[in-house]
Amino acid sequence: MKFPSREIVERICREYPAGTRVELVRMDDAQAPSAGTKGTVKGVDDTGSLLMRWDNGSGLNVVYGEDVVKKIPAVRTVCYGRMEEWYSRREAEQFFLRAMAASEGSEQRRYAKIYTELKMGMEVCTDEEDT
Repeated sequence: MKFPSREIVERICREYPAGTRVELVRMDDAQAPSAGTKGTVKGVDDTGSLLMRWDNGSGLNVVYGEDVVKKIPAVRTVCYGRMEEWYSRREAEQFFLRAMAASEGSEQRRYAKIYTELKMGMEVCTDEEDT
């Protein structure tokens, strides 16, 4: 097996930082968790493999170029009717904090509501008023 370049490994590290949630799509290994199993990335090794902690207790790594996973959004936001998936809650919080600081009035209240819901740990955060 040919190992990926350092640039590819660095890209994988940026795309799958520790704490990223993923779902297994395909893994060709007798010990593999079943497709659909969810897990948390612990890190990336120098071969580009994802070091994993699967929810079923398995620690089998995701091998670069062989196995397939998809990222699970950490949070979803709905603002002005537009839904966005965020793979990092921290990035979503920073975005809405900056938006809140740069706005005023009803727009600022929308951003503040989403920011508050993000800080509360909600999975879907919206600017819609509760009815």
